[in-house]
Amino acid sequence: MKTQEVIDLYKQYIMPVYTQSPVALVKGKGARVWDIEGREYLDFFPGWVVSGLGHCHPRVVNAIKNQCKKIIHVSNNYYNNLQVKLAKTISERSFGGKVFFCNSGAEANEAAIKFARMYGGSGRFEVISMENSFHGRTLATLTATGQRRIQEGFEPLPEGFKHVPFNDLTAVEEAITDKTAAVMIELIQGEGGINVASREYIDGLSKLCRGRDILLIFDEVQTGIGRTGKLFCYQNYGVEPDIMTLAKSLGGGVPIGAMVVRKEIADTLSPGSHASTFGGSPLVSSAALAIFKAIDKEKLLKNVNVMREYLLSCLERLKGKFPIIKEIRGMGLMIGVELTKEGKPIVEECIRRRLLINCTQARVLRIMPPLIVTKRQIDQAMRILDGVLSEK
Repeated sequence: MKTQEVIDLYKQYIMPVYTQSPVALVKGKGARVWDIEGREYLDFFPGWVVSGLGHCHPRVVNAIKNQCKKIIHVSNNYYNNLQVKLAKTISERSFGGKVFFCNSGAEANEAAIKFARMYGGSGRFEVISMENSFHGRTLATLTATGQRRIQEGFEPLPEGFKHVPFNDLTAVEEAITDKTAAVMIELIQGEGGINVASREYIDGLSKLCRGRDILLIFDEVQTGIGRTGKLFCYQNYGVEPDIMTLAKSLGGGVPIGAMVVRKEIADTLSPGSHASTFGGSPLVSSAALAIFKAIDKEKLLKNVNVMREYLLSCLERLKGKFPIIKEIRGMGLMIGVELTKEGKPIVEECIRRRLLINCTQARVLRIMPPLIVTKRQIDQAMRILDGVLSEK
């Protein structure tokens, strides 16, 4: 098949819910992918960081291959040794909580919202989240999402959600009532434009929530699993949440989500109150365990921090050269390049020159290479971006 044949078949058989670039990818290895015609691309936005360790990481591939020969799915009515081994790993590497497994970030956040309502009881059910946030596409999570365009057409939306400005502690305090059950926040807003929460803000938010018995939920669906130079982004802030949600990079390409809850309150959900048919299967658990092993054995957190500094220095040089670059911000290998004009044409031209990046909020380029990225690959990406910007 050729790319155009694939596109034509999509028009006939796939619901048109995605904005897609005219590229049909069929193979990936590390930071590189190949399309159906055999053209090679450098991938600096690997599946919204689902392939956080790069495409088809050998440890993940071997784990999946070996597990497929044994058993793929186990009902959660039975015990699953790989699931509990993964839960133990997540718990010991974070804040010692208990884990609920599901299949996506939206499901993890949905679980966190349900947990907050159960914890709050009949009188406390409201969740405060941030403007420009993104928490998922289910009815509850898109309502928690602080972007009106995501919600349009799905009214009436579920009640019990408030949105306040990001990095504004006073706004949160003023929004709290006797009905408030939780505050949900991304420490770095990904879809919102790579907006980074300040340390003072998160410290104040933690104290505010602790003082009023309000659950603090950190949505780490995009920031978790090494993306920011720590295993979990909250570890950069010196505070711990009551609930943390994970997905994307956790499975290295297979669908998995997780809600981690502080152990002291985790038993709020009891048998029958929540579930997931496929959550934490042996297959996805084996893949996720391989992710943790790779991060440790290959010293990938160190690589993130070293490559971050190198990537930032390259981007700062471009900023000095091109006035179109307004600001560079982010943490670890989660970088936003804000422009003074629309970013879509730049992304499209980068794709034509075989570099895959993303644009969000119309003017923010998202550059989020895999944790295994090298200086040589960064140099190649910057040469392409330099060439594109020189023509804009």
